Amino acid sequence: MTDELRVAVVGLGWMGQVHARAWTRLPQHYPDLGLRPRLVAAADPVPSLRALASSYGFDDFVDDWRVLVARNDLDVVSVTGPNHVHRDVGVAVARAGKHLWIEKPAGRNAAETAEIAAAVEAAGVCSAAGFNYRNAPAVSLARSLVADGRLGRVEQVDVRFLADYSAHPQGALSWRFFTETAGSGVLGDLVCHGTDLARYVVGELTELVADEGRFIASRPKPAAAGSHFARGTGPHGPVENEDYIGALLRFASGARGTLTASRVAVGEQSAYEIVVHGDRGAVAWDFRRMGELRVCLDQDYQDASWSTVLVGRDAGELARFQPAAGNAMGYDDLKVIEAHRLATSIVGGVQVGATIADALVAARTVEAMATSIAERRWVTL
Repeated sequence: MTDELRVAVVGLGWMGQVHARAWTRLPQHYPDLGLRPRLVAAADPVPSLRALASSYGFDDFVDDWRVLVARNDLDVVSVTGPNHVHRDVGVAVARAGKHLWIEKPAGRNAAETAEIAAAVEAAGVCSAAGFNYRNAPAVSLARSLVADGRLGRVEQVDVRFLADYSAHPQGALSWRFFTETAGSGVLGDLVCHGTDLARYVVGELTELVADEGRFIASRPKPAAAGSHFARGTGPHGPVENEDYIGALLRFASGARGTLTASRVAVGEQSAYEIVVHGDRGAVAWDFRRMGELRVCLDQDYQDASWSTVLVGRDAGELARFQPAAGNAMGYDDLKVIEAHRLATSIVGGVQVGATIADALVAARTVEAMATSIAERRWVTL
């Protein structure tokens, strides 16, 4: 491979476009990397996306991902299609000797994620998994404060991933609501993000007990393909997976935690938060205020107060994107960081950032929650 990194994207919906932009922006934010991505080809079964692929700068567009993966002019493939294609595409990419950037949940269940992970390991290629929230500079600062003991002994961790994208009862019955195409519901969509964030900031989970809720039992069938937010106009069909998850968590450190996730939470848009309490302090982060970290540090045990830190250039990767604290980063920037960590892995031969191994931990955690719900008991991870 030369200093050109030859890229393909499978699935050119919103997330595929985010990946395309991230690859394009990589040398702008990391000119010292020594790699310049080139968008070689995109694959999507929707023919009308050909013009969009061209607008992003792809050299070619095909409607069959198998044709794309078989090419010999690619170094890395982004897999961003629906959950039911993750396993087949991810395994094929690795077996073809190409590096893999795959979106969570990396399959419909832990068995499929394990197949992808095994193929990556057998092929010796590098991987990245789409756990972008761990890339926020404020999260990096929170993790450092926990690791450095600034909070004392961590006692309590509370994670909330709440969204309203499925709150409308006329929201279309898309692939996300079927077991065959999505696997789980909010478990695979949001809970996996929440557990990865908790694990990244605090440490490994060891036990959990969970409950679920399915609040909208049926939805109208869609008139055509659409986004999370599309409305349906056809006859109703049954929703096959969960809208809500609540869980109690135990960590290897002895900390206890809670996790709440919903896709039908009216009034909540990307309310993705983590709060960590230790016996001497606390930190809290909210994705909607990405550049802020609320801290409660270096005070007495009682009547301690919170303050808000605008994270600066020394936190995470902020300096690559903004000149100083208070200059906001965005969602897409987190994916550029993700692309950079994969590219760094490819250049150095040592994995950096979230990988398919992290996706497998998340998948097994999600599976443990499903077991807990089905059997109404605590489950050991």
